[in-house]
Amino acid sequence: MTTLKYLAGYPPQLLAQVQALIEQDRLGAVLAAKYPQAHAVRSDGQLYEYVQTLKERHLRKAVPLGKVVYDGKLQVMKHALGTHTAISRVHGGRLKASREIRIASVFRDAPAGFLRMIVVHELAHLKEPDHSKAFYQLCTHMEPDYHQLEFDLRLYLTHLDGVRRRSGAAESEAGTDA
Repeated sequence: MTTLKYLAGYPPQLLAQVQALIEQDRLGAVLAAKYPQAHAVRSDGQLYEYVQTLKERHLRKAVPLGKVVYDGKLQVMKHALGTHTAISRVHGGRLKASREIRIASVFRDAPAGFLRMIVVHELAHLKEPDHSKAFYQLCTHMEPDYHQLEFDLRLYLTHLDGVRRRSGAAESEAGTDA
């Protein structure tokens, strides 16, 4: 039985359905059918523009962003899909603040809806620091399907985790055969 670490807290009957898809090796196909379109945001410059467009549409008065990048060091397995940080530096006797958003590089190849969900989540933190009711209301204001996308993203991560695990098992078997 596969550990469903990204789905902790969901009802047992839902977990059973996910487990059945995994056992039938159909989870990836179900997600691919639901989200056939990958996004075209490949570079950090394109990501910055993508985030700025959403920010301008929904959070015009929020603090400006200094940097938006894909980050290969973010560990998705440690529940960091993206981060938002405020960096303060003293520059010439003045305090300068800069906001950054970093998105885990695994999402460079993800379906378009998942990138949008992560960006909306990180942008919402510009106004709401905690995962409060107001935070999730802001997320659903920016992306009405936010909660479904979040659940499906958890399924996607579960699928990727299974693919990595099978790939690692196949590599170790190949190593013992040599």
